Amino acid sequence: MKTAISRRSAIEPFHAMDVLAEANRLRAQGAPIISMAVGQPSDPAPQAVRDAAARAARDGRIGYTDALGLRILREAIAGHYADHYGVTVPPERIVATTGSSAAFNLAFLSMFNAGERVAITAPGYPAYRNILKVLGIEAVEIDLAGAGWLTAERLEEAHARWPFQGLLFASPANPTGSITPDDEISRILATCERLGVQVISDEIYHRLAYDRPDRTALALDPDVVVINSFSKYYCMTGWRIGWMVLPETLLRPVERIQQSLYISAPEISQIAAVPAFAATEELEAVKARYAQSRAMLLERLPRLGLAIASPMDGGFYAYCDVSRFTNDSMDFARKMIAEAHVAATPGIDFDTVNGHRTMRFSYAGATADMVTAMDRLEAWLAGQGG
Repeated sequence: MKTAISRRSAIEPFHAMDVLAEANRLRAQGAPIISMAVGQPSDPAPQAVRDAAARAARDGRIGYTDALGLRILREAIAGHYADHYGVTVPPERIVATTGSSAAFNLAFLSMFNAGERVAITAPGYPAYRNILKVLGIEAVEIDLAGAGWLTAERLEEAHARWPFQGLLFASPANPTGSITPDDEISRILATCERLGVQVISDEIYHRLAYDRPDRTALALDPDVVVINSFSKYYCMTGWRIGWMVLPETLLRPVERIQQSLYISAPEISQIAAVPAFAATEELEAVKARYAQSRAMLLERLPRLGLAIASPMDGGFYAYCDVSRFTNDSMDFARKMIAEAHVAATPGIDFDTVNGHRTMRFSYAGATADMVTAMDRLEAWLAGQGG
């Protein structure tokens, strides 16, 4: 019997993962690959997180939890909002999810109908666009035109051309690391309120800002849907644990969908995540190393002819203009892996229109590896012309 393939599966690949696979293939053959392709911390989860998981494994029974998550984790997350942001969030409005990826699915499914439109930014995280397409929701991409962040003015212009029902934005952003100023977020939220647009704030790179305090969108509007994760600052990518903060009206719809799609987030990861908020000393040491790498890249990348395309305010990414060397970022990425043994992500992942001339470099790896990667690129680019 011939197997049919759905139209909804015809999405673009996540090129960062394809690049990672190629890097892993070459590494297995003995090539000394340094990966700057994927936003994954090189440090392990904090010791207290690993210890909590080990205790849970020894206790032996890891099972389902309530669909909304363990009460102890939801209370710990609520405590984080009080301690870090000075914002009161009841634990009842928090949902533990299987990473931020599941949270995006839950948000899109509970907030929008098939055929409706959700605005995202270009450049932006490719999974937004792909998940929306799979779910039958149209993505409206707002071109930032090198501005670094979305503005209320651009938002309103896009809405006039393609009226949309939702907006998803991230600050700090992926792939740029740019942070939207607080006053601009206020204007964006006010504009969305006036236009009847529902808002999702992706805050998974919070606690990775280098010259300003974090401010959650919940401080400006308690009914914004916020998505966050333990993957980035907390170094827990493979643990697949994140969370959502929801208005009360969305709690039961999300709970019903979670029950059928995921049942619950993994219990062992929920248990392990509870002490993550107290591991500040370990995690700030990791962040300090990111800051060192960031400073080095800000100095060296432009000197190599790789101009910084957007402000590197937070996260652990440098988004670069590579048009001096290429007009095909995917081909450039392949050559860079094969010839310089440095992996980075082609900009076409993040911007289908202008990404052919950009690349994203992740500096979440070890500082020494980042320096070596720049040394290799310097030698390699010297032979590329431009």
